[in-house]
Amino acid sequence: KGESLRDTIETLESMGVDAFVVRHRSSGVPWQIARWTSAAVVNAGDGWHQHPTQALLDAYTLWTSLGRAPLDDGRPLAGVRVAIVGDIKHSRVARSDVDAFTQLGAEVILVAPPTLLPPSLEAWPVTATDRLDDVVDTVDVLYLLRMQRERLGESLLPGLREYTARFALTPERAARLRPEVRVMHPGPMNRGVEIGVDPARLAHSLILDQVTNGVAVRMAVLFDLLAQGGDTSTAASALGDRHD
Repeated sequence: KGESLRDTIETLESMGVDAFVVRHRSSGVPWQIARWTSAAVVNAGDGWHQHPTQALLDAYTLWTSLGRAPLDDGRPLAGVRVAIVGDIKHSRVARSDVDAFTQLGAEVILVAPPTLLPPSLEAWPVTATDRLDDVVDTVDVLYLLRMQRERLGESLLPGLREYTARFALTPERAARLRPEVRVMHPGPMNRGVEIGVDPARLAHSLILDQVTNGVAVRMAVLFDLLAQGGDTSTAASALGDRHD
């Protein structure tokens, strides 16, 4: 009704809330809210910027699927080659996953049309290509991003048919995947656009595991922020139960 974002936060804080879970179309809003409140603030996605809990659940899902034990140097994904395919430019998931995967030791390749890459990748610890066929049979993880149809109206793509032909996981490309390759997607999927096969038929599809693990990981985040006296044992237990 015309109130500012700060008015909204201060009104809700007056009700005694302990945490704000914030999704906003503008980048940086959760950071700004954290300056206005003493409550915990969880970034549930801000513009094209970041989606931290998605990266946490993706890293956890991949780590448990590979059966990797934590290494002393904190790089349990060392040697894992990950291709993130799709609209990198507008994807907060891609940015957070690049941060998480590379910090855990993985090698990340971005696969996208030049128009769907950021203007500069100079600060990104990645390589990039516009040819999925050159890497599809060399990676350990194929992470597909959802193609948002509104990008067609921005003249960033000739059409969905061409995008699917060049960047989708088609039956032909699925046949080239090594049997142990993990396939991931943040959901919801556009069947027939970025994925043209039934994920259930893929030997190591982690897409539903990502959804399942998202509950435990986000529980852990809330426990870590809100546990009385800083007791985070319940959060560890939640993740341990899911791992088992």
